Amino acid sequence: MELRQLNYFVTVAEELHFGRAAERLHIVQSAVSQQVRRLERELGADLFDRSPRHVRLTGAGERLLPEARAVLAAAERARAAVAVQPGLRLGTGTGLGAHLDRILGALAELSPGTSVELTSSPARERLEQVADGRLDAAFVRSPEPAPGLRIHPVWEDRLVAAVPAAHPAATGADVSLGELAELPLTLTDRRHNPALVDLVVNACQSAGFEPRPGPPASSLQNILATIGATPLWTVVYAAHATQLHSPRVAFRPFRDCSLAIPTALVTRTDIAPATLELLLRASSDHDS
Repeated sequence: MELRQLNYFVTVAEELHFGRAAERLHIVQSAVSQQVRRLERELGADLFDRSPRHVRLTGAGERLLPEARAVLAAAERARAAVAVQPGLRLGTGTGLGAHLDRILGALAELSPGTSVELTSSPARERLEQVADGRLDAAFVRSPEPAPGLRIHPVWEDRLVAAVPAAHPAATGADVSLGELAELPLTLTDRRHNPALVDLVVNACQSAGFEPRPGPPASSLQNILATIGATPLWTVVYAAHATQLHSPRVAFRPFRDCSLAIPTALVTRTDIAPATLELLLRASSDHDS
């Protein structure tokens, strides 16, 4: 018994027509008939009731059909298990910091022969690139569901406050939101990161104050330079803060609340199972 014979049998069983089955398989009808006959001889039973007007499954054919489908599905899983792509194209964004180092290290350990190409772009572009196949997967914070895409939560990105090192709020191991009420807050434009802006503004309001708007945000480097020279504050992803070094800026966790944004690995729904398993294993954050 060959997988090819089972595939031909299942196709004929679904079409109930040898001609249509041959068209679907892109082979001549005689080849389909020949292989199905060979399968019937091997099994010692007729699988189809053939007549000039119709093709129907016999009792033996009906019993074989679910088993044949199961065998073909198992064969496809076996192929997929070894079908990890030689190169992975991953979309990234700002602030992944230590997470990205950990993921790349895990990929090198789990699949030494797999090369990784990183592409940084805005979240919307990352999602578009995954959807059209330019990326195998992307890390996106608070992604919205979209047709053809699958969202796999992987970790939460904690936020820390970035404050002037000379400000009293920087003297302790952590900082309360209330200590920052008198300082202007600089954030990215909401259209670029609505989840982050809403999270921070709502937390300030819950702490009893409306944040004072600071100067417009540009690059993070410029924001930190401004904070070092002017009394301001902003938020930075904790995983990124560990890689930032500015003697005039202090990074402090929040004492009275936990500000965090969920991050997900976004893939197409038809991603190879082995590739998905590799990415999820590499992305798992045991320290969160």
